[in-house]
Amino acid sequence: MTDEKIALVTGANKGIGFAVARRLGERGIVVVVGARDETLGKQAADALAADGIAATALRLDVTDPEGVAEAAREIERRHGRLDILVNNAGTAGGFTGAPSAATAADLREVYETNVLGVVTVTHAMLPLLRRSPAGRIVNLSSHVGSLTLNSDPDSPLAGVNMIAYQSSKTALNAVTVAYAKELRGTPVKVNAALPGVVATDINHHRGPRTPAEGAAVVVRLALLDESGPSGVCLADEGPVPW
Repeated sequence: MTDEKIALVTGANKGIGFAVARRLGERGIVVVVGARDETLGKQAADALAADGIAATALRLDVTDPEGVAEAAREIERRHGRLDILVNNAGTAGGFTGAPSAATAADLREVYETNVLGVVTVTHAMLPLLRRSPAGRIVNLSSHVGSLTLNSDPDSPLAGVNMIAYQSSKTALNAVTVAYAKELRGTPVKVNAALPGVVATDINHHRGPRTPAEGAAVVVRLALLDESGPSGVCLADEGPVPW
């Protein structure tokens, strides 16, 4: 078992995930670059390694339970434990119509990654996180998942109505709270990070924030000390109501 902290970031071959992996690696943390595409994952890990970061690639499709279980076994073989899990992989799906036009299949496409994928990965990695003296789980959520903000007609989100993506992030928030409640009193802290509207593939690179800017709050939660919170939804500006 290694002495360095070990972090797994899902969907880390690009965007916010890659920026998180870089920031964690720059702090001396060994980064496991989880990526659905093995080639892209290796390219990302090699790019980080070229900058002096201890990074390795790991094929990880969050929608494939057997593959996720094998990924957990591989991390155990390599490192013996896991200190940080960043559930970053996500999708907006292909549906862009009115909620009344959405089908269950439209939502299922998004939930498979954004909600069920997080549950699958967390379930597989939690035994390894329990071996850490200070396990941290960070789930990538969004302001658009806040029921408080969405139900306020004066909120900036009043005109945003993406049923599949928004409800998936609301469900992810509930999942985050559930894990935090179960793990209360243990060294494992579970929180949701809100990176803001970042220019990534998910919004066709139209966000005003850079991946590095979006990664800051994720890294902050990943590196919480013992006095830090668990079960919170945090953005750069501070806690955001669920």
